[in-house]
Amino acid sequence: MPVPQRKEYTVEDIYNLPEGTRAELIDGQIYYMAPPTRRHQEIVGTLYRKIADYIDAKGGSCKTYISPFAVFLNENDKNYVEPDVSVICDPSKLNDRGCAGAPDWIIEVVSPGSRKTDYFTKLFKYRTAGVREYWIVDPIKNLILVYNFDTSDSEQYTFADTIKAGIYEDLLIDFSSFAN
Repeated sequence: MPVPQRKEYTVEDIYNLPEGTRAELIDGQIYYMAPPTRRHQEIVGTLYRKIADYIDAKGGSCKTYISPFAVFLNENDKNYVEPDVSVICDPSKLNDRGCAGAPDWIIEVVSPGSRKTDYFTKLFKYRTAGVREYWIVDPIKNLILVYNFDTSDSEQYTFADTIKAGIYEDLLIDFSSFAN
């Protein structure tokens, strides 16, 4: 008996979803996303603001984007993600559709429905796509995992800690303001 073939989806399938449907595409598989919680959005908004304000104050050339912002990780039509926060330092990667290639820094704030995807699927995908730094912020566990793929380092922090961004010399983010 033949094994049933798994359907592979493309970016075109994502763009053809009904209006308002949130989904990502990783290696041809669709991952549907539930609407974020208020706490999730507060954390995402605060992180975005702190990073964007830092870049502006330093006169930096990197751009910071907040979800929903399209990131096409690979040079194919099988990968489309919407990280919670993306920092892109190479302006040639930016176009009207979003980012074509790996951002320098991605932050994902874990939701109950995204736990496995954020901790495993995206960790592998972001590392192999060329993302330099990946933060997983888990408000349920009050935990932040920081992966610096440039140095192959990983660190674990809590919401009581101040964390230094790896791609910047002096950007520190105090997570104590995020604690419950």
